Amino acid sequence: MAASGVTALVVAGPSGLVEHDGGPRHPERPARIVSVMEGVGALGSEHEVISPAFAEASMDELARVHDPLYLASLASFCAEGGGDIDADTYARPDSWPAARRAAGAGLAALQALEQRGEGVAFVPVRPPGHHATARQAMGFCLVNNVAVAAASRTALGERVLIVDWDVHHGNGTQDIFWDDPDVLYVSTHQHPLYPGTGRPDEVGGLGAPGLTLNLPVPPGATGDVLRAALDQEARATIEEFEPDWVLVSCGFDAHRDDPLSDLQLSSGDFAELARIVCGFAPRPGRLALFLEGGYQHAALASSVEATLRALLGGRGTTSAPTNGGPGLDQLRADGTARRRAVEGAGSA
Repeated sequence: MAASGVTALVVAGPSGLVEHDGGPRHPERPARIVSVMEGVGALGSEHEVISPAFAEASMDELARVHDPLYLASLASFCAEGGGDIDADTYARPDSWPAARRAAGAGLAALQALEQRGEGVAFVPVRPPGHHATARQAMGFCLVNNVAVAAASRTALGERVLIVDWDVHHGNGTQDIFWDDPDVLYVSTHQHPLYPGTGRPDEVGGLGAPGLTLNLPVPPGATGDVLRAALDQEARATIEEFEPDWVLVSCGFDAHRDDPLSDLQLSSGDFAELARIVCGFAPRPGRLALFLEGGYQHAALASSVEATLRALLGGRGTTSAPTNGGPGLDQLRADGTARRRAVEGAGSA
C-alpha cells in the first residue's frame, strides 16, 4: 500500500486527556495527549479526518488476551481507590474505565477502516499498553491495547502483523502472542533498557517458531539502524507471513530528546519508519497506529505530525532523518543468532 494512496485519517480518540492521572511528576500523564493532538492538528485541513465513536471494550473482548481473574482484580483494585502497582505503574479509581476506553478506541479504529475500505488509523489514547501481559500490569500499562485489537481480527481468522517501534521492548505483546501462529510480532528497541526482554534469540513458542522477531539496537543508534532493521532484517519474514492487518505499537520515545532513552532518532526518522511499515499493509484500510510511549512533549507533537503526514502522502517541514550511529553490524550478527534459534525452536 503506497503512502500516497491514503486519503483519509481515522482518529479513534483522544482518550485519557483528564482521567488516569498520576500527578505532574509522572512521565506518563494526561498532558501527553495534548501534545499528541497538537501534532494531529498541525496536519491542517487538506485531508479528511474521521472520528469514530468508541466505547469501553467489553470484558469478553479484553479476555481474548488477558486472564479474566487479572481483569477482575484490576477492576476491584481501582474501585477500592487504586494505588501503586509497582515502582512505575499506578491505578486510580478512574483508571479501569480509562483502560477499557483506550482498548475500545482501537477496536473502533479497525472497524472504521474495514467499513471504509481505505485510509489509515491513529489511536491517541492512554494508558498505553504494550508492557501489559496476560496477567500483569507494568511499565505504565494496564491493558494491552494493540493486543486486544489484534485478537479481535485473529478471532475472525485473519493474520496480524504487529510492528513495535517504541524504544522499550513490548514484553506484554510478545508474551500474549508467543505461541500464536496468526500474529507476527516485530520489535525494534534499545537494549539494554527496561524491561530487559527482547533478545534476538526470543523467537516464539513451539506453535509459532520465528513469529517473534526482536531487533534490539544499542544506545546511540540512529534512524538508519531502525530502517535497516525493518526494511532489511524483517522484510522477508513479513512478506512470507502475508498479514491481513498491520498494527503499530507507535511509541515516540526513541526520539533523541526523550528523557527515558538513549537513541538518537528525529521526527523525520519516524516519518521514514511509517513509510516502510505502510508498505507492509496488504491493501488500503489495513494499517492502524496505537500510541505507546513518548515523554518529551515537543518531540511527541512533531513526531506525530511527521508520522501521519508521511502516511497521508505529504512531506511537510520536518527534521532530517539521522544516520551514522552504532548498531548495523550488530543487527547482522543478531540475524545469524536469530536464524539458529528459529531452527532450534522448529525442531524442538
